[in-house]
Amino acid sequence: MEPTYRNHKVDCVNRLAYLWHEPQRGDVVAVRYSEPGHFSEPSQMLMKRIIGLPGESISFHDGRVYINGRLLEEPYLKSSCDWEHSPIQCGPTEYYVVGDNRSMPFEYHVQGRAERDHIIGKVLL
Repeated sequence: MEPTYRNHKVDCVNRLAYLWHEPQRGDVVAVRYSEPGHFSEPSQMLMKRIIGLPGESISFHDGRVYINGRLLEEPYLKSSCDWEHSPIQCGPTEYYVVGDNRSMPFEYHVQGRAERDHIIGKVLL
């Protein structure tokens, strides 16, 4: 999530943020993440930004994000990227999350659909 958030810094997560409303596009959230088949290891928390909401289609063209075919303005991005990816459909309980640092190739970046119950809370600045 650099440069928005720095590595090796303690960040607080508001676990009560989504008791009265669902996560919103643009929110930076903590997502519980664990590799499939690694049940003996504790799960990790990732800090990601929500760009896609349930039921939406997300695609990347020339490094820009398109939601249901419409360009998403992302003023929080500080560097450009060259990502290309065909549309990815979010299910009824899925959010599309991605970091703000998109300088590495698409396939090396941890991003994608996250189930609502894996979103732990909203990261506080």
